[in-house]
Amino acid sequence: MVTPRMTEFVARLSGLFDRIDDPHDRARAAAGALSGLLDADGVLAPEHTEPDPLRYRQHLVHVDGRRRFSVVSLVWLPGQRTPVHSHACWCVVGVVTGREAETRYRLDPTGRVEPAGTAVNLPGDVCWLVPPERDIHRVCNDGDRPAVSLHVYGTDIAARGSSINQVYAEPAAPPRSPEHAP
Repeated sequence: MVTPRMTEFVARLSGLFDRIDDPHDRARAAAGALSGLLDADGVLAPEHTEPDPLRYRQHLVHVDGRRRFSVVSLVWLPGQRTPVHSHACWCVVGVVTGREAETRYRLDPTGRVEPAGTAVNLPGDVCWLVPPERDIHRVCNDGDRPAVSLHVYGTDIAARGSSINQVYAEPAAPPRSPEHAP
């Protein structure tokens, strides 16, 4: 089931994307539309906010009839996280409830990932990425209660199954100095 607020949101995105082709402009437009949606109650149906006890859970909310975008809710219990990954398409994320920490990564000269910074996103916060710029990251619920976020992807997630393009090995922890050893 899709709520009336979600129906309005996807109609707005569809209208915007009838006029916008550039992925950067689509991501920016989706971010603006999503910001307005996060201020309202009743955005998601209850079934789109159910967690999974073992891993973060993805709920497909809507796929555009022309396959230009998908709306997905991700539900996270405390401590659940994605792998370090890149995306196959642009992505806009808005936090509905809870707290999500996003760590961005860059590739070092050998092709391994290294942390480039972390941001904490709270309810109402919206961020986006367009591959290949700043597109390697990991997201986790680092709060003490469930988190729900809405994601708008520039592809048909029902057909792809995920927006993840590539998963990277976890970066190695820096070596501990002898004075800090257990």
